[in-house]
Amino acid sequence: MPAPRTDPTAGCRKCPRLVAFRRENKVAYPAFHNGPVLTWGVADSRLLIVGLAPGLKGANRSGRPFTGDASGDLLFASLFRAGLASQAGGAVSLHDCAITNAVACVPPQNRPTAEEVATCRPFLAAKLKKPRVVLALGKLAHDSVLRALEARVADYPFSHGAVARIAQVTLVSSYHPSRYNVSTKRINAEMMDAAVGLCLR
Repeated sequence: MPAPRTDPTAGCRKCPRLVAFRRENKVAYPAFHNGPVLTWGVADSRLLIVGLAPGLKGANRSGRPFTGDASGDLLFASLFRAGLASQAGGAVSLHDCAITNAVACVPPQNRPTAEEVATCRPFLAAKLKKPRVVLALGKLAHDSVLRALEARVADYPFSHGAVARIAQVTLVSSYHPSRYNVSTKRINAEMMDAAVGLCLR
């Protein structure tokens, strides 16, 4: 039996609403990626970072998680400081680190439905079949990781800096580094650094 896929195919049609939104965006933004955004980084990296979903003019444009809009600024600054990423000639490289999303396609208003999250969850579960550290950015990612691990969400409440060991995975949770959370001071550089630091212990 073949191993389960860790990312959807380029033409994935599992979520009708997201497929329709991709079609709209292909018309509005023909130069954008406008497809499922695949995991970035080496598959067997020790650290897997899980976000919510691609941003319309960020990852949906660039085709790479947390790349192209403000949501990645705080995250990548912390990854650079921690030695998990580096930059040369404008190109960013990840080191023993991979980045993905709970939902692979951009959703309208940046809000995937519960059904869409559940539909994409088998891809996330396939990434969690080996021992690794997972940094979940935001409650939706935190809950989706727990469900992918078949853990009870109520047993592991979300909070910034929470650490849980579930089967072969160490789950570290953080507020999402979105523009809104940064502007409202829910998360800052020190908090992001602290969360990333927990992943290196």
